[in-house]
Amino acid sequence: MQKPLRVLCVGAGHMGRSHALAYHRIPGFEICGIVTRSAESRGKLNAELGGGYAEYADFYEALAATKPDAVSISTYPDTHGPYAEAAFDAGCHVFIEKPLAENVAAAEGIVAKAKSSGKKLVIGYILRHHPSWIKFIEMAQTLGKPLVMRMNLNQQSSGDNWKTHKALMSSISPIVDCGVHYVDVMCQMTRSRPIRVSGIGARLSDELPEGKINYGALQVTFEDGSVGWYEAGWGPMMSEVAFFVKDVVGPKGCASIVADKAAAEGQSANVDAHTQTQSIRLHHSQLTPEGTFAKTDETVRLDDEPDHDGLCHREQEYFLKAILEDVDLTAHMDDAVSSMRIVAAADESFRTGKTIDL
Repeated sequence: MQKPLRVLCVGAGHMGRSHALAYHRIPGFEICGIVTRSAESRGKLNAELGGGYAEYADFYEALAATKPDAVSISTYPDTHGPYAEAAFDAGCHVFIEKPLAENVAAAEGIVAKAKSSGKKLVIGYILRHHPSWIKFIEMAQTLGKPLVMRMNLNQQSSGDNWKTHKALMSSISPIVDCGVHYVDVMCQMTRSRPIRVSGIGARLSDELPEGKINYGALQVTFEDGSVGWYEAGWGPMMSEVAFFVKDVVGPKGCASIVADKAAAEGQSANVDAHTQTQSIRLHHSQLTPEGTFAKTDETVRLDDEPDHDGLCHREQEYFLKAILEDVDLTAHMDDAVSSMRIVAAADESFRTGKTIDL
């Protein structure tokens, strides 16, 4: 019988907690340590898991002490590169939360290290494991070309959520942090090469570090003529009117996520609601000779979709499968770099005032 893979869990925030729960519950994994800078956060997570796991304040000390088979990195993006490199050098497989890194060069470095080490690298693109989003992408591919893709996720944050957002924005903007998910979805919908990106941004709070922004939007053009739009803003000033838009339009009609609960007032900063879909509405553009619609709209109910912890569980099952079955992750890694390149280009476009050719 295969011995469980010993995994070192780094980070105990929202994502780190959910991934640790998955490792705790999946028989193929065994947690060998929890690493956070805060004794309170790692102690709280350890207690939730039933206690008994070794705790560390320093990643490198933990890596040397535990000698894990795998490392799960759910920390701020500026640590991803150094932590992943050390893990690969120690002979570990790596799961790393999105975005892969804080810039394209660092992301490319992580992927290059994974390929040269022969170890597995899985990036936390949670929507790739979400049955409803998989269905959404499949429906988009029936609408013809070109596609018009419209997506946003603005968050009206306060209290601890605003504190977390401010910490994140010390290294990356909202358009980079969340944008990688949605431009990755766009790339899957079009199956075409992105060729051009433009971006805008705004600084809406003096609480941010100098030069940092808490609102951004991008427009990306694909080789097949498809276009995509994404916006993200964080903070107590953000509007909760139309903060959750996910739809795609093509010559044959449109598909739209209808998430009444997730898009309701007060839900924009609820991370558990961000992956909820509830239903997808499919509209057909075909007209009769009289000029009326030939087909009525269809609604695909998605009431049985997994919750956030359930999705993280699926991600870690995939990580385990990739290791045990030697799954080729080349396309997975390259796609992560590609989506990083698009959002980084949007940030560059905002700062230079120029459209960026990819």
